[in-house]
Amino acid sequence: MPTKKSPKQPVKKSRRSPSRSKDRGKKAKYPRHSVEKSLRIPKAILEQNAGKACTVKQAAEFVGVGAHGPFSVEVSSAKKYGLLASAKDGLIEPSRLAKTILRPQNPQDELLAYREAVSKAPDISEVYQHYRGENLPDKKFFENTVVETFGIPREKVAEFQDVFVATLKKAELLSDRDGKIRILDVAQDADTGSQKSDRMRKLEKGVSVNANDTCFVMQTFASPLGEYYESVYKPAIQKAGFNPVRADADIFGTGKIMDQVWTGISAARVLVAELTSRNPNVFYELGLAHALKKPVVLVSANENDVPFDLQHIRVVYYDVNDPFWGKKLLDKVAENILSAVRNPDEAIFQGTEPNASNL
Repeated sequence: MPTKKSPKQPVKKSRRSPSRSKDRGKKAKYPRHSVEKSLRIPKAILEQNAGKACTVKQAAEFVGVGAHGPFSVEVSSAKKYGLLASAKDGLIEPSRLAKTILRPQNPQDELLAYREAVSKAPDISEVYQHYRGENLPDKKFFENTVVETFGIPREKVAEFQDVFVATLKKAELLSDRDGKIRILDVAQDADTGSQKSDRMRKLEKGVSVNANDTCFVMQTFASPLGEYYESVYKPAIQKAGFNPVRADADIFGTGKIMDQVWTGISAARVLVAELTSRNPNVFYELGLAHALKKPVVLVSANENDVPFDLQHIRVVYYDVNDPFWGKKLLDKVAENILSAVRNPDEAIFQGTEPNASNL
């Protein structure tokens, strides 16, 4: 007599949220150690083996630990910074970069080598480029950005931030301003004109710009700030692929000026606001843009000119005493325009909606 088949039991679905499941499938690319800690192995090879290539096992012996587990992760970190080089037959040796840091000819060589190591490190270099010239955001906003934009596994964010901050601090790419961490922009050969950096090309891949898309600039017309439109903001907007518009130069007509401003703001896909000097007209126009939920790139030469309730939005800071400030600001604004369109949550004012209990 044939046996009766038992009914199939329904497969229980995981209660894990889609975002959490997706995060668990990701692998961290960034070095798991700070740049300073990643120098331990190159230093040991340099001091105990005259810098000659050796096996990983020999390197572990120089350091005084086993060759597996944590040590292999440390080797990986050193390679990601460019501090360890692979030689023939699977051997490793200190790189030119590591030797420059460990045996510098002068302090400037050591500092530049640390910054070169930052530029080589996966994820760390990309997040640095993203935030250069800005304050490091609060924990919540930083976590969302590195997870959603850069693919850092959510459970690794705390570790990544520790490594990121320690590494940039060693490379003197951070400054502490009244308790806020500023990511310094130290580039001296910023891209201009039609030249585009790798970062710009990556941002462009995620943004579709139409021929009629505009970027409206909100700024005072008085000198010297008003002159930045032609020298910085207009070419930055064009570099991002948008059509620049400013009230006095492009849409002033026979009608009321505020009607023209409203039209310009309403039609713009993205906006730029120069907050330096706290010009009342600029803040009025910014309020209109925020009411329309438009993404706005905020720019200021003075942190005190940025109201407290706007400081959770990304702000590009610049220093006119820096001889390269114009080039840096042009490139940074162009990048942030594309970033604001691609990730509008970073550039849209998130206010509370009124309800009956508030009226």
